[in-house]
Amino acid sequence: MIQASPSVSQTISEIRRQLREIAVRSLSRMYLPDQQLFAFRLRKNGPDEVLEGVSPRYTATALIGLAGEDASVVKEVLGRHSLDDVCSNLLDHVEQTDDVGEVALTTWAARMLHHTGKSVGLKALRAAQPGQRPYCTVELAWALTALVIDESGGDMAQAETVAQSLLTAFQEESCLFRRWPTGNVVAKLPQFVNGLGDRLPALRTHVSCFADFVYPVQALSYYHKATGDVRAAEVATRCAERMCQLQGQEGQWWWHFDIRTGRVIERYPVYSVHQDSMAPMALQAVDKACGQDHSPAIEKGLRWLDTPAEKTGSLIDTQRKLIWRKVARRGPGKLVRGLQATASSLHPRLRTPGVDVLFPPVCIDYETRPYHMGWILHAWPHDSMS
Repeated sequence: MIQASPSVSQTISEIRRQLREIAVRSLSRMYLPDQQLFAFRLRKNGPDEVLEGVSPRYTATALIGLAGEDASVVKEVLGRHSLDDVCSNLLDHVEQTDDVGEVALTTWAARMLHHTGKSVGLKALRAAQPGQRPYCTVELAWALTALVIDESGGDMAQAETVAQSLLTAFQEESCLFRRWPTGNVVAKLPQFVNGLGDRLPALRTHVSCFADFVYPVQALSYYHKATGDVRAAEVATRCAERMCQLQGQEGQWWWHFDIRTGRVIERYPVYSVHQDSMAPMALQAVDKACGQDHSPAIEKGLRWLDTPAEKTGSLIDTQRKLIWRKVARRGPGKLVRGLQATASSLHPRLRTPGVDVLFPPVCIDYETRPYHMGWILHAWPHDSMS
């Protein structure tokens, strides 16, 4: 178990600076120069850490975070390579992948970097036809952001198509987003492994996760800023407000929600990336675009990361200079989430009893991933530290 962080009295500014320092150092440890890609993850292995796999998606996200950094930071992370070198490597393969998330994130990175090959990413994104073909809400949100993030050379006609599709995922009653836009809900849901088989779509169509709210709020805020679209601003604002209403008393951003009622279905795991970057970057986007102020909720989330209410100690490991992935329940992976999804499918207010006693949230997932570090730098760029 990690000892509780000695920085209980840290100011929010100090927490953000610590997050940035760890993000830069972690990215430098997870970059694989021979492949010009970032590893899939860094995992604790006794007194050491090991890198596993590679990820173009995570590489693109790291580039998004590094796009606004000083040359000295980029050099610390990438060594002899430049941001353009790594982005060129992604663009060389972007037209061959059928992963629309990878295409969207690569295009987003290329446009933020003003890369000379950004048109290649835009071409690949258009060919994927987001907004016309069945993609999940998160991937549509990434695509929309990629299309509007840079004021020059975008594709506003395609952006409008994506935005309209994304808006169909918004639920008026709950102010939350479905995991799939209208018409794509049942066909594309993954199978639940614990014996439910083909019954999963009927049991899970009402469940969304935190990522399904964060990325649409961010994307629709950017879209409103680029176009003045009133509906986009309204939906982003309403969802952001609902997110904050659902935030845990100690600042936790919970995990699974019921899109019919807007209530929490299952609280855990609580992911560190939600606390320190995903929630902040979405709420800051809607604040800038729509004149809101969600800073109290952002600060509350950061406080939890530094000193969580759960009996685990801080996810900020000051000795290893890492931020661990999540606080989870003790017990079989995803069991409680499956039980709660099944119970709530029978009745919106029904929950499996006794889970906090049988499966307490006392476990830390000792791994970290590059996309998390990229989002930290994106949420807290160096010019926001002054």
